[in-house]
Amino acid sequence: MIHPTNDPMGLAILDELDRRLSNSSGKEKEREPLRVVSSMFDEDEMPVGHLLRQRDEMPYIEQAALDMARGRTLDVGAGAGCHSLALQEEGFSVKAIDISPLCCEAMRRRGIKDVECMDIFDCAVTERFDTILLLMNGTGIAGKASRLPLLLNRLKSMLQSGGQILIDSSDIKYVYMNEDGSFDINLNGNYYGEVDYQMIYKDVKGEPFDWLYIDYGLLSMYAGQCGMRCELVEEGEHYDYLARLTIEQSRKA
Repeated sequence: MIHPTNDPMGLAILDELDRRLSNSSGKEKEREPLRVVSSMFDEDEMPVGHLLRQRDEMPYIEQAALDMARGRTLDVGAGAGCHSLALQEEGFSVKAIDISPLCCEAMRRRGIKDVECMDIFDCAVTERFDTILLLMNGTGIAGKASRLPLLLNRLKSMLQSGGQILIDSSDIKYVYMNEDGSFDINLNGNYYGEVDYQMIYKDVKGEPFDWLYIDYGLLSMYAGQCGMRCELVEEGEHYDYLARLTIEQSRKA
């Protein structure tokens, strides 16, 4: 688990909740940026308010995933719980999990009924789900392409018969594109979608972590290796996509 003193995102989300409560009583608090640094890209800022967005504020791909949800649902890496809360308000039975204790506290404050702080790779979940959600570049938690089969097999073991995994990601090949249409990608190096990040909020600096963006073709290949069928459901405007994974049924002799 992430220690609360080393959890910039969780702290930023809780501060945003407090800020909104203060606003309701006529007081205004200045927003601190949630900074995102990487050895591969320029420093950026993540709008904390975006993490608490309502359903109608979500990108089309995320709304499409929520439309496809059915039955008992697991929201993996739920963050501030925007997807869990939207489904819960529509009457779904949802379990939200996150590795951050502060994010889990924020979700409970927002009224999400079933929240648990856990690491999807280490937890001992015996419950089975009809839908498993991994949204906002959900492949990221694998960290490396080589770890994606580990993640997919873990999720597969948590599916009910006939269940589905709804997962989105982005093909960031465009980042390496030259003006002439060629790509500066080292084919002998690591997969180009493997990125390192570190988050900073106020004086709290998180540990660096690996994050995986994966193109649909490679995701489909890994899904097949794990005995799952991969279906491209939607494509977004920024090289992003939504995929649906289901367990392949054994053919009868």
